[in-house]
Amino acid sequence: MRMTSMPDAMQTVLNDTDAVKALAALAQGNRLAVFRLLVVAGPGGLSVGNIAESLGLANATLSFHLKELANAGLITARQEGRYIYYAAAIDKMNALIGFLTENCCGGVPGLCEPVSPRKC
Repeated sequence: MRMTSMPDAMQTVLNDTDAVKALAALAQGNRLAVFRLLVVAGPGGLSVGNIAESLGLANATLSFHLKELANAGLITARQEGRYIYYAAAIDKMNALIGFLTENCCGGVPGLCEPVSPRKC
């Protein structure tokens, strides 16, 4: 992943390899469900126990999926005491969306606008 500077902030920009890695990680039902749950949770994220309970996943299964998402850079982890909290890497998600729509429809304005006006 390479970073480019913008006037007021840093923006994550994906290359082909990073995009393929992220898409491959999301191309599995449980991992997609985990990622979407963490997007809803926002920057605070959720503990491993809360994720497992919300999705009905066994700890070993969840651990495998969290590792795959983390390896793709789609989630981050932080430890607080005995608990590990995971959060969606919103900058990476937005970079992936940007990568997929970068040259949409030959630059025709308005054709590649997101369905939802919400942005993270």
